[in-house]
Amino acid sequence: METTQKSKSPRLIVSGGGTGGHIFPAIAIADAFKRRHPDAEILFVGAKGKMEMERVPKAGYPIEGLWISGFKRELSLDNLSFPFKLISSLCKAKKILKKFKPDMVVGVGGFASGPIMRKATKLHIPVVIQEQNSFPGVTNKIVAPKAARICVAYENMEKWFPKDKIVLTGNPLRNNVVSTEGKHDEGAHFFGLDPQKPIILLVGGSQGALGINKGISAKLAMFKDVDYQMIWQTGKFYVEQAQKEVDELGLGERVKPVVFIDRMDLAYASADVVISRAGAMSISELSLVGKAVVFVPLPTAAEDHQTKNAMSLVEKDAAMIVKNDETSEKLIPTVFELLNDKEKICKMQENIAKFARPNAAEDIVNELDKVWCIS
Repeated sequence: METTQKSKSPRLIVSGGGTGGHIFPAIAIADAFKRRHPDAEILFVGAKGKMEMERVPKAGYPIEGLWISGFKRELSLDNLSFPFKLISSLCKAKKILKKFKPDMVVGVGGFASGPIMRKATKLHIPVVIQEQNSFPGVTNKIVAPKAARICVAYENMEKWFPKDKIVLTGNPLRNNVVSTEGKHDEGAHFFGLDPQKPIILLVGGSQGALGINKGISAKLAMFKDVDYQMIWQTGKFYVEQAQKEVDELGLGERVKPVVFIDRMDLAYASADVVISRAGAMSISELSLVGKAVVFVPLPTAAEDHQTKNAMSLVEKDAAMIVKNDETSEKLIPTVFELLNDKEKICKMQENIAKFARPNAAEDIVNELDKVWCIS
């Protein structure tokens, strides 16, 4: 949609982080905004000591860090410092806003987004929320009534947000991750696998997932009786254990433990079935690449939002789910049963693709442009 834009260069603050699930969409939004407005000034605001302080500068953007962390639901000494961190962050957020003078602030979730969004609304600076999950975080629910726009990835979000502010955009993704067309054989060879045999891809997040890893270990011997292969992203804390188990069972040609997957495009392209946590960005990526997936939601995720994310697909026959505490008994048998049902795989691929939002970043920038023009 075309808009009549202001003559001056836009100034944008993008705030949030803590995990790749917040950082990568934030960078995707910034990149899309910069493509449309090459003269834009963009500043990130993150949390000191978190991964955004390293990843954002590598992406080419300046970042300011706030002394902030989450409030832990269980009893913890860390909670004693939370009020001081919050006050410090609110003060610094106000200084950043007054110095940078942004036209808009985008909050993508994570510890740092709360202070900057709350101070921005008090200074009458338009705030745009990008909510990635089907169950929103506490900060976004608090800020929502004063937000100019709320860009969401799931339907029926009016249960938590003002209906007239909601725009269904989807989650912005990294293009290099979801570009899989024609790469199946290349992907299989890249991981040392046979492109003619079924491949399982296990991704448990950048640090791996202990519950999923243990579930695989419990039934790893089942691979001896089938012709299936697996790319096993273990994380750095489990890779030695996984490799030892693979070697002891003589599965080195078919099961490939790796610490981290840099070429996710090739991993997705080669996979017939994916095992994954149910973070919002993982679901968005899997929808866009159209893969049959078995979700194992992280049980400790805030408000159990990963289970809610996964169930929104399971209810539409677009995915399957195995509980974290049932992985040892059910995960591998469930995946093998799915691989034996080609019709079910095709149906799941067809249904999950309906959740894809390939133009999410551009759609969010459309909303930012509208806010910029009326602010």
